Amino acid sequence: MLYQAGEGKVNHVERFRALMSFQPVDRLPRIEWATWWDQTVERWRGEGLPTSDRYEMYRGFGLDPYYQCWFGPRAATFPAAPRHGAGFVTSARDYEALKAHLFPPPDAAIEALRPWAGLQRRGRAVVWITLEGFFWFPRTLFGIEEHLFAFYDQPALVHRMNQDLADYHRRLLEALANVCRPAFMTFAEDMSYNNGPMISRALFDAFLAPYYRQLVPLLKELEIIPIVDSDGDVAAMVPWFGAAGVEGFLPLERQAGVDAARLRAEHPHLRMIGHYDKTVMTRGEAAMRAEFERLLPVMRSGGFIPSVDHQTPPGVPLKAYRLYLRLLREYTSMVGQ
Repeated sequence: MLYQAGEGKVNHVERFRALMSFQPVDRLPRIEWATWWDQTVERWRGEGLPTSDRYEMYRGFGLDPYYQCWFGPRAATFPAAPRHGAGFVTSARDYEALKAHLFPPPDAAIEALRPWAGLQRRGRAVVWITLEGFFWFPRTLFGIEEHLFAFYDQPALVHRMNQDLADYHRRLLEALANVCRPAFMTFAEDMSYNNGPMISRALFDAFLAPYYRQLVPLLKELEIIPIVDSDGDVAAMVPWFGAAGVEGFLPLERQAGVDAARLRAEHPHLRMIGHYDKTVMTRGEAAMRAEFERLLPVMRSGGFIPSVDHQTPPGVPLKAYRLYLRLLREYTSMVGQ
């Protein structure tokens, strides 16, 4: 079911755009950018949750209507990996053979956005899209370990993959603009874990930045805010991506040591989403409230939407999640008062 109404005098799109422009807002958006693990939903169904539909859950939980569409560069015929992290490509010849299963026409996915685009034009929903980034995509083709060697062993092939991906993204965005101009987008990257980035600044500048610089100007021309989605400690990467024009990060995982207050001090105009430490959600109201108190100064600084710093894990009972939602409503209402 699509959402049919906004809230109050300020609609969802106006609120999002004002917040991300560091302008005053009536309150902060209330979203789950990554929703919930399937095991979490299964648990909650056993605890009385009436539906497992993502957007019906949004509605039932009183969250704002934010609609995501992931545009993957693989056709339905793309082969399944034999195991997690395994690759398909060891040479340029392998990649050429695989291209028959890559970069499918995005027409059907774009058409599926049309009703949500209408809601966004009326301020009743916020649309965002996800594109695979220039670290993520080659990794899925080479495999995790082989990808890291490929920067040194097969640099021309890494560049070829990323140029093909950039060209595909450009075609997609130009076609999408005729139907919907999302309020923001995320590049799926996951190029950092607890100890920071998996590659150096030099490798980023050589193999990723040139392709971000091809796409970011088009995104900004379409008024789509570019945000990078990477797990782990992203602090070191923020200026790398910033130099390429990227404007924000999510999910800012607390367990990886990310500190949004420090990021705000060092990067005053960085857009941020997430950062609520999911590990406190089983510890009771005092711990959950303390986490919101930790985030409150950043919430008041603008350009930040609090949300669970990754998917809500299955250890969280439905009762505890409803408590989290009550506190989310309370603290997001403090901004703008």
